[in-house]
Order: sequence, then C-alpha cells, then structure tokens
Amino acid sequence: MQTTSFLPTMNTKAELEAHQIEGLKWTVAHAYRGSSEYRRKFDAAGVAPADITSLADLQRLPLTTAEDLRAGYPFPLRCVPFEDIVRIHSSSGTTGKRKNLCYTRKDVDDWTHFFARCYEMAGVTAEDRVQIAVGYGVWTAGAGFQMACERLGAMALPAGPGNVDLQCQFMLDMQSTVLCCTASMGLLMAEEIHQRGLIEKINIRKVIYGSERSSRSMRQKISDLFGGAELFDITGMTELYGPGTGIECPHHDCIHYWGDYYLVEILDPETLEPVPEGEWGEMVVTTLQKEAVPLIRYRTRDITRIIPGDCTCGSIMPRHSRIMGRTDDMFIFRAVNIYPSHIDKILSEISDLGSEYQIHLSRDKAERGVMRIVVEMGQEGQMSSAAPLADRLVRRLKRELMVTAQVEIVAYGSLPRSERKSQRVFDTRIQDSII
Repeated sequence: MQTTSFLPTMNTKAELEAHQIEGLKWTVAHAYRGSSEYRRKFDAAGVAPADITSLADLQRLPLTTAEDLRAGYPFPLRCVPFEDIVRIHSSSGTTGKRKNLCYTRKDVDDWTHFFARCYEMAGVTAEDRVQIAVGYGVWTAGAGFQMACERLGAMALPAGPGNVDLQCQFMLDMQSTVLCCTASMGLLMAEEIHQRGLIEKINIRKVIYGSERSSRSMRQKISDLFGGAELFDITGMTELYGPGTGIECPHHDCIHYWGDYYLVEILDPETLEPVPEGEWGEMVVTTLQKEAVPLIRYRTRDITRIIPGDCTCGSIMPRHSRIMGRTDDMFIFRAVNIYPSHIDKILSEISDLGSEYQIHLSRDKAERGVMRIVVEMGQEGQMSSAAPLADRLVRRLKRELMVTAQVEIVAYGSLPRSERKSQRVFDTRIQDSII
C-alpha cells in the first residue's frame, strides 16, 4: 500500500518563494560553471551568478531557445561530466537535428518524484492498475509514465501506443483502472469500448491524457463514452524533464505546475516583455534543480496564461491555463511534433510534385484527428499520375513522420499565391473553449 506522499512539503507561498530563490541562484551558478555556452550568453548579457539575489533578477538573464539545443547537438548545454549522465531522451520531432537532453541520476529521480505527485494529485493509489498507452523509446512519455507509476506503487501495464485490440484485451483481462494516453487515443479507445459493448465489463475510472490540445466537448465525450471516467490533463515537454510537470487537480481548475522544480514567466512573444498576470502570452520556463541540462528562461513557444489567486483544492502550487496554441508554426498531430519544413523536405524529394501545399488539421464526426495535405502537381507533371504520387507521399509521411495523412494532389497553380509568407497550416481541430 502507498505510504509516501509526493506532494510538496512547503505549506505557504512564502516558503515556496524562498525555495525558488535558492533554486534560481543555484541553477545560474551551476550553468555558468558547467556550460561554456551558458557562460558566453551570461557574459554577453552582462550578468554574473552573484547578481542573482531575488526572483525579480530572473529578467536580467538571457533567453534560451530550441535553436540553442539544436546548435549544441548531440549534448547541448551540458553542465555535468559525461560520467554523471545516466540517460538521454530526445524530442519526438524537430527541424533538422533532434533536441537531445541529458539526465543525471538525480534528474531522473526528481522527474519520477514529481510525476508520481501527478498521479497522487489525480487520486491514483497503489491499488490502481495503470494502462500506459503512450510511446516508448527515445521519447520521454512511456518512461516517465511507467517510472512514476512504479514509484507510486501502482501496477504498471506498459501497453504502448496503438494496437486497439491489445488495449481492449488489457482493459478486460487486467481490469485496468487508469488509462494514460493522448487525447486522440483516449477518444479512440472510448469509442472502441463503446462500439464493442465492453463498457460494463471494464473498470476504467480515470483517464490521464496529454501531448495535444483538447476542447471541453472532446473531454466530455471521452468521459461519457467511458461511463463517466474522470479526466486529468497532464503537461510536460522533453526539454523540461518530460511529461508530469503539471496536472489538473480534482477540482479541475486548470493546471497546477510544480513551482518547486521550475519557474514560469508569461512573455509577450513579440516584445519579450512580461504580460500582466492573467493575460495570454508565451510560456518561458527556468528549472530550479535540473543538473545535466538546466533550462534558463527557455522559450517553450506554448501560449498560456497564469491563473491568479488560490485554487479551491487548497494546493499552494501555482496554476496556468491549458495550452491554447503555439507562437511558431510547429503543430502536434497524434503526439508527433511536426514543422511545415518537414513536409517541405519530403515534397522536395518526390519528383513531379510541386512546392506549393497546405496542411489542413481537423476532427471527423467521431472527434478523431485528421490531417489532409493538399499539394500541387509539378509544373511539368501530369494529373494522370496523381493517384500513385499520392500513395507514395502517404507512405513517406508514415515512414518519416510516423503519422497517417490524407493526400490530395491538385493541378499546378491551383493554390493561392502571395507576396507574403504563404499560410501552410489550417487548424480547425478546436472549435470550442479549451478552458
């Protein structure tokens, strides 16, 4: 039985702030001492570790971006010796080089601890059976969900993504009580269980989902089809340990993030100045205890807002809204991060296809995600070859991006031209409030 609580030990916001100040000072000194790249950035900004004495000094520090991580491939912003690194994880998709992140033993332990806190906040106990239907491998998802489940003392069922028959069999045979997945996978499984007439034979009480945006209506549909299961939106990113950096509480009043492990700023993405509390902007994060690759004012590109005031659940952990969108052109489809430049590269390698294209993201009547790519035939191409070219593109997308897309090839010159940057992505997946 579970006897250890993973919830924060500090009881007041003053205690939390004192912890954050000490964590910020340690992180800046550690980064300056351990990374030549961080040291160069700090020197250029005219700031030294001794200058950091309060949380207000955070804004004196230079910003860090995804480009800093790619530029330092394969071990970007490393601040510890190689012999202290026990693991590498990688982002699910980037332009060009992947974003690799190093972990020390303490980093892994910290991640496991606060992820177990997510399970505890969602009401998961050692008596639960947790079906983990997320990706394993270089990605952080499967490892994070499983490590924390085992740390909590619950039974981990590492089903992995996809394979609907296996998922249903696990739910029946193992009597899983918790399903961990993406929102799209949660909807798919809810529909399958409903269509197969299994709802009275399974025991799913909670669905913990993340990795992609979801609306109120989508969450309600998943809950209804699962017979009233309680849903919890979990957050995270590879750069910031992985999933588990925040979760809804049982009062479902937006996301509590673990302010004892990292700081959140909300900046105007154009001016990079802080926005007033409660206003939407870009989330920028700074870690407080991360050893191998600390993040200092890292631009996540995610759009959210700080929720002011206290949550009715009583937790002193700060809150932010669910993610509303991105400030760059990256989009997430079925848990894969995709940039239009990915599509550019694939199209350029298929002769007879043109360079003009559009990506349409939507949901079908069953609320499943759909990606439709409309691409022009090359100027010298023949429309009679459209069908085999479309099949070829579908296979390339599946092999290289791990997603299945619908492809429509249209005549050369059919798509609009502009003297400005062409709009590539048309995302209509969210039609109602995410809050």
